[in-house]
Amino acid sequence: MVLPVTKLEFDDGRMAGQLFGPHDQHLKLLAERAGVRIDSRGNTLTITAPEGEEGRADLAAQVLTQLYAMVRRGKAVYPQDVDFACRILERQPSADVGEVFKGDVYATSGKRTVSPKSLNQREYLDAIRDADMTFGIGPAGTGKTYLAVAMAVGALSRREVKRIVLTRPAVEAGEKLGFLPGDLAEKINPYLRPLYDALHDMLDFAKVQDYQDSGVIEVAPLAFMRGRTLNDAFIILDEAQNTTPEQMKMFLTRLGFGSKAVVTGDITQIDLPVHAKSGLVHARRILDGVKGVRFVTFDERDVIRHPLVGRIVKAYETREGEAE
Repeated sequence: MVLPVTKLEFDDGRMAGQLFGPHDQHLKLLAERAGVRIDSRGNTLTITAPEGEEGRADLAAQVLTQLYAMVRRGKAVYPQDVDFACRILERQPSADVGEVFKGDVYATSGKRTVSPKSLNQREYLDAIRDADMTFGIGPAGTGKTYLAVAMAVGALSRREVKRIVLTRPAVEAGEKLGFLPGDLAEKINPYLRPLYDALHDMLDFAKVQDYQDSGVIEVAPLAFMRGRTLNDAFIILDEAQNTTPEQMKMFLTRLGFGSKAVVTGDITQIDLPVHAKSGLVHARRILDGVKGVRFVTFDERDVIRHPLVGRIVKAYETREGEAE
C-alpha cells in the first residue's frame, strides 16, 4: 500500500535550519504532535500520514509553512511554538499563526519575549489593552496571571502606570493562616508565591526587590486593599474565585483614575466554605455587558505546558479507574 506523501521545499537553507530546530528537534516534536512521519533531506521535507488520516499531513504542512513565514520575518521559533501552532490550526484551520503570536507583551530579563500563544490569549491581551477592567476566567495553566503580570510590567516600563499592585485572597483548601508558622508576613507569603514567580520571570530578582522597597510594586493579600483608591496603577486580582461578593465589590471599587484592573480565576476551583457564594461568579453575572468591562473565557485547549507534562497527564487519565 502506498501512503499519500506531502512534500515541502524551503528556499533558504539557513532559515530552514532554524525552522527544523537543532538536530531536527522541531520536526520530531511536530511529527509526534500531529501523528505523522516527517523525513528531511536538505531543505526538502516529506510528510506521511497514516492511512485515512491525510488531514494530519495537511495540518503538519500548514504548521511548517506558517512557522517558516515567521522565521523569514525574523521571528525566532521555539519548540513550544510548534505545539501552540498545532493547537491553533486544529481549532481554527483558517487562522494566521503569525498574527496570533504577533504583539510581544514584554521582553523578560532573560531576553525571551512574552507573547500570546493561543486565540483566547490574543483576545485576552487585546481586551486588557482596550478595557479598563478585564476578567480572565479559565483553568490553571492558561496564562491568565502570567500574561496579566507581563502586561503590567510592560505598562510600568513604558511609564503608562506608576505602580503595580498584585493581590490574592488568602484562602486555600483545608488551610488557615493561623496554623502556619511565623509572623503575619511569613504566613501570607505562601499564598502570594505564584505572583512572585511570575514577577521574577519578567524582572531580575534585585529589580523586583528594589521596586518593592520603593513601593512601585506591591504584592499583598486582598484584605490590604480595603479603604484605598489606586490611581495610575495596574492592579491584578488573582484567584478571584475565592473572593466573596462583598470582597469582590470592595476590590472593584478600588479602581482610580489612570488605572487598569485585571481579575483572574477558575470557577471550577472554588475553595470557599460550602454554600458560600463566589465573588467571581457573582461579578460575571452582575457586570456582563457593562461598558469598560471585558470578560475572556479560557478552556483546556489554552493550557500551556511542557509536552512531557501533557504526556504525564494523558498517562494518568488512561490509568484512571484502574486498580493500583
